[in-house]
Amino acid sequence: MDRIKRISNELMNEYSERFGTDFVTNKQSLNEISIVRSKGLKNKIAGYITKILQRQAKFEERKQMIIDNEKKSQERKQSRSKKPEVESEEDAASIEIVDGVEDPHTDEGVRHVTEEPSSETEVSEEKSIAEEIVDESKSE
Repeated sequence: MDRIKRISNELMNEYSERFGTDFVTNKQSLNEISIVRSKGLKNKIAGYITKILQRQAKFEERKQMIIDNEKKSQERKQSRSKKPEVESEEDAASIEIVDGVEDPHTDEGVRHVTEEPSSETEVSEEKSIAEEIVDESKSE
């Protein structure tokens, strides 16, 4: 292992709370913690520590963004799965059948429909959406 990496890792293990993602403050902290006579070596150590901490910060930021995106996609999936159920309940509630009223042209009862039931294409689209949701939940 390289001398700069070894020294930087030792300092990070012991004094991790004193270092941050800013090079200048890391250099000042390094001056307070240790005695490094070579200006170049001091800059390389402080730079390496800064680089490691910036990478960690970027990793945590990306990790949080992935978690947030996953939560949003799960919320969308849940809202998609709830919509077809609500629509089908509304369709079922909007159909009323009145017995005893006869159509003068035929001898059959008349059905009064306040809203037309969904067509076959809408039903197949709802089934395909539901199938996608089931497939996604199985893959998880």
